Amino acid sequence: MEHEVFVPVPVPALLRTLGDPARVARCVPGLQQDADAASPLAGRLKLRAGGHTITYRGELLLAGPERDRFSVTGKGAEARGTGAVELALTIGLTATDGGTTIAYSGTADGDGRLVELEEGAALAAAHRLLDRFTQQLVTESLAGREDAEADADADVDDAVAAEGLAGDEEGAVGSGDEIRADDADGSGGDDPGSVYDSPVPPPSLDPVAGVEFTVPDEPPAEAAHARRTMIGRSAEEVDHAPPRGRYAPVPSPEAGGASTTLRWVAPAAALALASAVVLGRALRRRRP
Repeated sequence: MEHEVFVPVPVPALLRTLGDPARVARCVPGLQQDADAASPLAGRLKLRAGGHTITYRGELLLAGPERDRFSVTGKGAEARGTGAVELALTIGLTATDGGTTIAYSGTADGDGRLVELEEGAALAAAHRLLDRFTQQLVTESLAGREDAEADADADVDDAVAAEGLAGDEEGAVGSGDEIRADDADGSGGDDPGSVYDSPVPPPSLDPVAGVEFTVPDEPPAEAAHARRTMIGRSAEEVDHAPPRGRYAPVPSPEAGGASTTLRWVAPAAALALASAVVLGRALRRRRP
């Protein structure tokens, strides 16, 4: 069996991935690792071929690299049957423009359900398994290269930070020596005192410096008028206003009788006056 695949990944990145059995185990499709196994490539492998799914239990052994080549050997037995299979595979890496050409070559011998498959079904299943393995290998290699670049950048940043700290420490030591030398040269003079003991004058550009803020005792007339307009009536007016509605005062009976008499006297007086005028005109007409 021979199979070739081109991938856009450089050879060094693939070599780092294939050299780590744990990363190779993540690339094998259908592999379920055993929790108590010493090797990450030991466990169960599900192979789908000819419409059937065959589960093998075994272990893969990875050796290399030798001149950009890896060797893979493995043995497995059917989990539900008496069949077994043996695998010998070689993985070769060749640098190509824009990437790497991966060449797979190997043999597989076995019995049981794998032999009962139709002609070409086992070979097609092997090619499909290698294609899926290659896809996972590319993904794992690219992720590992990004992690390596990130680690390299972090190392560079740490080195730059360490150099900066060393330079700061040297500058601090040098400035301390200069200060001590200056103190020794000027020790005969008077001590001017600490800088923090001198009074600090207010800034000359302060826009509110020298401005006094006064609060009037009473609001201006415009504010009082606006407040009365918004509220409606002041509390003083409400206190002096007469009550209305059910709380209005009831007038006394005397006041009610006087007002009733005055209400009838005025029309009677007007009627009497009109009658006198009419009677006077009638008497004048009867005179010869």
